[in-house]
Amino acid sequence: SHAMRRAHAELGISSALILCFLRHLSEEAALATLEQALPYRHQFIGVGLDSSERGHPPEKFARVFARARELGLHVVAHAGEEGPPAYIEAALDVLKVQRIDHGVRCVESPALVQRLARERVPLTVCPLSNVKLCVFESMARHNLPALLDAGLVATVNSDDPAYFGGYVNDNFVAAFEALPQLGASQAWQLARNSFDASFADEAQKARWRAALDATFSEVARVSR
Repeated sequence: SHAMRRAHAELGISSALILCFLRHLSEEAALATLEQALPYRHQFIGVGLDSSERGHPPEKFARVFARARELGLHVVAHAGEEGPPAYIEAALDVLKVQRIDHGVRCVESPALVQRLARERVPLTVCPLSNVKLCVFESMARHNLPALLDAGLVATVNSDDPAYFGGYVNDNFVAAFEALPQLGASQAWQLARNSFDASFADEAQKARWRAALDATFSEVARVSR
């Protein structure tokens, strides 16, 4: 929390913490983690679910996510990166998450893609880690353009930069260099989606959107 306060004061960077449970551990361990964290409830805004997907479906954590929702916490979960589309559906229907972390395998289920678009469920896509984990054989094969074309609320993010090779700007650069389908309009859309997906308050989101639009308008003016 000290680093977050410094970043805000010195760099104007706002941030918030999400407490994540490791899915390869038991739900009892997750419940214990949540209870132990409650004295610090003011320092985090939500809970998430990460670590290895395979063999650890979202249903395994139904009780701890129900408890988190009772506490008024935001809820998110990794699903549909290494795991199948059914894990995304379970995260939505059982855990009742507000955001899907990764979610790139949703394209294997057209019905799920339609649902995600209809319900405006954000996907926090992490291109560099997707390639490192062999979800895609190369960045040039990444399905980010297809996600955007389908009207999904896809965003670009970093995932454990020390392990997967890059912070958020590195993920943007890698994707845009490898995928010719991505241009200025997609850059705007991805940034806009990230604001829509954020748990920041609506007033802050409105300021970000206005700044984004002003920046892209200026770029377009200068480029003429």
